[in-house]
Amino acid sequence: MASVPFHYVDVRTFAYATEDEKRVEQALRHFLPEDVEIERTSSEGHHGDRIDILSARIENADDLRYALSRVANLDDTESLLDEIEERVTEHCEFFLHLDKQAAFGGESARGDGITFRAKVEAYPAKREKAIENARRTIEELEEHEVRVPDDGENDTEGGAAGDDADATNGDA
Repeated sequence: MASVPFHYVDVRTFAYATEDEKRVEQALRHFLPEDVEIERTSSEGHHGDRIDILSARIENADDLRYALSRVANLDDTESLLDEIEERVTEHCEFFLHLDKQAAFGGESARGDGITFRAKVEAYPAKREKAIENARRTIEELEEHEVRVPDDGENDTEGGAAGDDADATNGDA
């Protein structure tokens, strides 16, 4: 895949007071190359509890390929392609929610916890062109296996670390 038809990718998650922020950062880093800096912002919940917002933006083509290849690792890529029209906005943004717990375990899965937003290149900037570009990119990544293996894919014992407890929770 020579070029990546995306301007940038934003990933964001929340670290709640009950979670270990380092583990939440590790989950977010599953979708980021090593050298990408994570920004932190603190906020307060309804009951006064601290909520840290961790986010990063990727704009470099190689880094974009890395993040998008993690999306291509999803088990349900075909269903993602089937619903691509619902996932691309009028502003040419591709949205996806990813499982924070799975990411902490080194796997890519859809779920709750991490927001993945990608600005799709489209000339002219029309939703239909953005859908076409997003679909083609995901298909190419999957077809040519231009992917970064999930941590568990190279594990000969067949599993990621940990037990069934919430690994992002500091009590686990």
